[in-house]
Amino acid sequence: MFPTPLEKRPAAAKTMYQAVLPLALIVWLLPLIAVAIFSIKPGADFTNANYWGVPSSFDFVENYGQVFFNSDMPRYLLNSFTITIPTVIGAVALSAMAGFALGIYRFKANIWIFFMFVAGNFVPFQILMVPVRDLTLGMGLYNTKTGLVLFHIAFQTGFCTLFMRNFIRALPFELIEAARVEGISEIQIFWHVVLPLMKPALAALSVLIFTFIWNDYFWAVVLTQGPESQPVTAGITAFNSEFRAMYHLMSAGSIVAALPPVAMFFLMQKHFIAGLTLGAVK
Repeated sequence: MFPTPLEKRPAAAKTMYQAVLPLALIVWLLPLIAVAIFSIKPGADFTNANYWGVPSSFDFVENYGQVFFNSDMPRYLLNSFTITIPTVIGAVALSAMAGFALGIYRFKANIWIFFMFVAGNFVPFQILMVPVRDLTLGMGLYNTKTGLVLFHIAFQTGFCTLFMRNFIRALPFELIEAARVEGISEIQIFWHVVLPLMKPALAALSVLIFTFIWNDYFWAVVLTQGPESQPVTAGITAFNSEFRAMYHLMSAGSIVAALPPVAMFFLMQKHFIAGLTLGAVK
């Protein structure tokens, strides 16, 4: 039923695995490697169709200097942090409370409310483009960071609640019963008993949602425009002019935009892995 571990396979299989794995890794990383190389090439290389050759000059300082000092990239980055951080806090906080209610309390509508949270994850977000845009226009939230934050919180809370509810259901219910016997209120049970046990799940979910929101491009284009409110994923396209696309600057901007979620993952790697694997073995 399960694949045979590599240690138990023949020597020929081990050798093939060791030979193929680096090649597969290079193929997988090839787009990122290409973007990194493009980011240090001069613009003339693209005009001369020198896409994959050795750069005619290494313009690392010039390209990244233009990205940071001669464009709106710092503002786009600030917009991304302003949008992503409140979204992560709001979605995780709401889902923790909703997951606690759905995971601990038993009532008739429990499964139906939980189904509503889950069902929202199966709706293709593309079909929501027009109604969501009209809703933000009607509420005066179009082209604002607040509108994008509120939408992301509403859209991500369904998945987060699914994650939190299942995690809380796996906690030992005897702890909650013991707290109730001691006369502790439900709010105190959530804050002092359940929430500390949820720290690995909160950390893992925060990393996931941070990555989802930071890398969002579709809703950033649909609901915002211009450097006043657009995040960095949409702001990278500002390097395209009417008659020319500055691919070297777009590549440099892409590398800069990718650094925060990568740094977030490595900083939270220990908690992220613990949150995903907690309860996998006994």
